[in-house]
Amino acid sequence: MIKRTLFFGNPAYLSTKNEQLVVDFPEEGKAEKTIPIEDLGYVVLEDPQITITNGLLLKLVQNKTAVITCDKQHLPCSFLQPLVGHSEQTERMRYQLNASVPLKKNIWQQTVTAKINNQAQHFLSRGKNAIRLKRYAKDVKSGDFGNQEALAAAFYFQNLFDIDGFSRNQKGVPPNNLLNYGYAILRAVTARALVSSGLLPSVGVFHSNKYNAFCLADDVMEPYRPFVDALVYDIVETGCGLDELTKSIKADLLMIPALDVVIDGKQSPLMVAMSRSTNSLYECFAGVSRRVLYPEFV
Repeated sequence: MIKRTLFFGNPAYLSTKNEQLVVDFPEEGKAEKTIPIEDLGYVVLEDPQITITNGLLLKLVQNKTAVITCDKQHLPCSFLQPLVGHSEQTERMRYQLNASVPLKKNIWQQTVTAKINNQAQHFLSRGKNAIRLKRYAKDVKSGDFGNQEALAAAFYFQNLFDIDGFSRNQKGVPPNNLLNYGYAILRAVTARALVSSGLLPSVGVFHSNKYNAFCLADDVMEPYRPFVDALVYDIVETGCGLDELTKSIKADLLMIPALDVVIDGKQSPLMVAMSRSTNSLYECFAGVSRRVLYPEFV
């Protein structure tokens, strides 16, 4: 079942009754609304005047619903996750923490190769030359010795958008703002799946910044980034203004969890595919498998 994403960009009072999320609005004459909590995968809270009850937070966490809050720039900045996401969590975390260096290097090699191949396929879908990206993908070695990921990313973004002077920079010109928003949503999707698979999002196989609480999420989401890029590319092609993240643009970006992707030869919503990726990652940590399942851009 595809879980729903709810976005709240205006003042509201959120509570719960009869296993429903209840929405009350401060405006006179605006009717109360209810949504079954079991249908929810993500709740995005943007307006600073939103009030949410502890009872609702408890039920959302128990349902493994990701609650995402936004900062003054309207970008997702925090993510509420349960302390216990899986019945075998302690054992699974032990496998993760005890993973050998060669295993982690192999996982990162698979991850980078999958990411660059997806970037190449995205290029081909836009009628762009992907020979160089395909070469980078073939040259990825264990642990990505040689940093093909960075070389591919630099070439990819220099040639993706037909915008003079565009480069990938969080504080750069649009559509960097759209990419930032999309990647933040993707990061929350990844973190939610990792917790549900009983893994620690903060302990990565490659990313290891001590100030980053989502190192493993940043690892696993890499091959999924081109799907966000493709969505942003489509928005850019519409010719709409990009300086401001309008409600329409946010609505499009909030569809990321429901995007159709192909994983292991089968079509699946992105959020479901992500759970398959994180579970296959656990199986690698546990020694059951040597292959991480990642989607293919088609």
